[in-house]
Amino acid sequence: MKTLCILFCLAGTLCLAQQNSSQDMKGMDMPGHDMSQGSGEDADASMHAMNSMEGHHMDMGPHMKMTALRPPQPGDGEKAQKIVETARGVMEKYKDYQVALNDGFKIFHPEIPQKQYHFTNYRYGFEAAFSFNPEHPTSLLYEKNGNDYRLVGLMYTAPKRFTEDDLNQRIPLSIAQWHEHVNFCRAPIPLRLESLGPNPKFGLRGSITTQAECDAAGGKFLPIVFNWMVHLYPLEKDSAQVWSVERQHAD
Repeated sequence: MKTLCILFCLAGTLCLAQQNSSQDMKGMDMPGHDMSQGSGEDADASMHAMNSMEGHHMDMGPHMKMTALRPPQPGDGEKAQKIVETARGVMEKYKDYQVALNDGFKIFHPEIPQKQYHFTNYRYGFEAAFSFNPEHPTSLLYEKNGNDYRLVGLMYTAPKRFTEDDLNQRIPLSIAQWHEHVNFCRAPIPLRLESLGPNPKFGLRGSITTQAECDAAGGKFLPIVFNWMVHLYPLEKDSAQVWSVERQHAD
């Protein structure tokens, strides 16, 4: 029941404006957004996204789309390293979570036990819809440490309209893999709890992966739920760990 309560409380995460028109702004989603500020579909999808990301490899299953790793190109390593160095400066600046709060980052449900807490800056998230500034991560990733928080990483976002070439301009795809959540079938209200049980049909862990299957089951299909996201752990020593795709939530 504790886990179920947490999942319901997480239902409003991952939502923010992203593109350069009023219609586009509906598509930007990120951790920390209040449930009242997103659609029912986004809120429900957020709940399942947070659940599905715990303990699963990011490239598993039909509900996660990841960018393909590209062959290294001249300058990729240097470009990525500059981003890491900038990110380390951000980590140093916001080592004290109170500084982050004072700078406009909002923590999502500090009263709810979580593996990793997102402190989100909505102004930076909006900025990321148009340009990439490594000094302005959309979210800071903290772990609870007693009554304090320990900063472990950052999250950058990009509009879901972006192609892989667009993402490659921000961070070389030979180094980092961006991801987004796809093929979400929202359960009809009478079956909503089914998504949280074992072997579900609905949600981002569900067996339903197509519009036709979702329609037949009485659900609502969302081909893409959230914006592009990439997590960065700049204090790690190994590049694979710095750009880890498996640490959606810290163990």
